[in-house]
Amino acid sequence: MMITFDIAIMSEPGGREYNEDACGHWASDHHLCCVLADGAGGHGGGDIASKLAVTSLLTDFAKIPTTDGVELLGLLRRVNQAVLDGREPTGVRRDMHTTVVSLVIDTAQGYADWAHCGDSRLYWFREGHLLERTIDHSFVQSLLTAGIIQEHEVRSHPKRSVLLSALGSEPDELNASASVSSRQVNRGDVFLLCSDGVWEHLPDDVLEHSLQQAATPQDWLVTLKNLISLATSGRVRYDNFTALTVWLQGMP
Repeated sequence: MMITFDIAIMSEPGGREYNEDACGHWASDHHLCCVLADGAGGHGGGDIASKLAVTSLLTDFAKIPTTDGVELLGLLRRVNQAVLDGREPTGVRRDMHTTVVSLVIDTAQGYADWAHCGDSRLYWFREGHLLERTIDHSFVQSLLTAGIIQEHEVRSHPKRSVLLSALGSEPDELNASASVSSRQVNRGDVFLLCSDGVWEHLPDDVLEHSLQQAATPQDWLVTLKNLISLATSGRVRYDNFTALTVWLQGMP
């Protein structure tokens, strides 16, 4: 059984002057690689950082496709260096950095792996229900892990945007995570890669319910966009929001 897939993407500036999110994907006969990044740095620097991360990761992956989490972590470290190398002493590139989340699927063998840094997330759904998601490298996640706050407080916490790690960090300070082992995927599985501008407005149960009602990947992202619009109604400033979804199918 060869895994086939449908992909849909949305990326909106929200209430910001710059859209500092970026995403993309690359596929061959045996592999699919998807990546999403949420940049920061001010006055367009984040836009440069996120695009640099996406381009670097996809380019390096295409040269030597990796198929496990450990190799993906190594790839993220090389992309981190590319972001550092892209900095300049002055100007918009001076302090640019970016989150990143990447998904790799071996479409011949039917396995998935992922790696991430920061608070851009990967969600994995099966039969419309959340199976697994990544854990953020953020200040509020550390509070949640320590039991200081509850899950429902994460999305409204005043320091929810404070990251503990992002690409653009010194190599010895970079903290990134990856899937512990390759995951066997099934026909009908759905993956969502998204920036915090998506998940901060859409709790897990909302993602599940909207997915269960969607007929296509495009329909689902339109629904998510409408839900974010409702959640931010009346607000002048709110974050960029970007999502990439992969719906898996099977082909004899």
